[in-house]
Amino acid sequence: MRWRGKRVLVTGGASFLGSHLVDKLVELNANVRVADDFSSGKAENLAKSIDYIEVLKGDLKDKCFAESAIKDVDLVFHLAASHGGRGYIDTHVAECCSNMALDGLVFESAFKAGVDRICFASSACVYPTNLQSKGASRQVLLLKEEMADPFSSGNALADGEYGWAKLMGEMTLKAYHKEYGIKCSICRIFTAYGERENETHAIMALIAKAFIKMDPYVIWGTGEQDRNFTYVSDIIEGFILAMEKITDGTPVNIGTSEHIKIKESAERIFEYTRFKPKSILFDTSKPEGVFSRAADISRAKKVLGWEPKVSFDEGLKQTIDWYYATKNKDDVAQKLQILLHER
Repeated sequence: MRWRGKRVLVTGGASFLGSHLVDKLVELNANVRVADDFSSGKAENLAKSIDYIEVLKGDLKDKCFAESAIKDVDLVFHLAASHGGRGYIDTHVAECCSNMALDGLVFESAFKAGVDRICFASSACVYPTNLQSKGASRQVLLLKEEMADPFSSGNALADGEYGWAKLMGEMTLKAYHKEYGIKCSICRIFTAYGERENETHAIMALIAKAFIKMDPYVIWGTGEQDRNFTYVSDIIEGFILAMEKITDGTPVNIGTSEHIKIKESAERIFEYTRFKPKSILFDTSKPEGVFSRAADISRAKKVLGWEPKVSFDEGLKQTIDWYYATKNKDDVAQKLQILLHER
């Protein structure tokens, strides 16, 4: 695909992932439009590319705004969603369910506008929770795309309302392909982290607590739960390749196959920041999500020629350096207190 001159819409383009995608598309000389309601996205995230893009502010659940945002574009990267870390998706279930209405309206508007392709940002939360429980083999099980097929017996156990909404978004988009032939792709994102991420997510929360030298240092859950952390630049590359190479709605995992315990990631943060708390409090009253989650990326390697390039240690160091260079301790401490009470 030749990106120069392509008219590209990024919904949720002021978000963490969205803004990095916008920066990459500008580098590729695409003509980029951002549609965002700025409920979680930030204008500052677009600072690098602001002189080269069009920004529309509005709610994509408003049909008129959705239609105007999608008018005269060739490609749509649909990232807009009500989302957050585990604390958010476990306590804002109605907001997460609203994503079904959002996705449906964006896909309908894109179809009616005759866009060439759609790439949908889905989530690892579409996978059955029973496959990610403590009883599953932590070091062996890697989630394959077919495990989230809701039409197969035993698979319909997505991770909460957020996971169900993402799964329904996938099904809706694939239905548009099946009935109308619209070209589309689906990227299932696994535990993204990196610069511009906010403190509602695990890695940023752990970094923030080290930044303010929290002691006792609080970790949600037992700390034994693991994730496969995927650095932002790798995810953006996955988005671009999926848009270029997949047209039939085939879902693809954009993640890593490495199991890293939450308490292990905290230890790495302590080592790099040279902060070591006197005590660590594992707060099991807080939500911790599934016990174990990692991706099988065989399909991504085969179909996209994609695999992660940035190691967890490298990405973590880059993220910490950015956080420490851009944040104020008083502001971070206040933000953590607000988040604690909101949850």
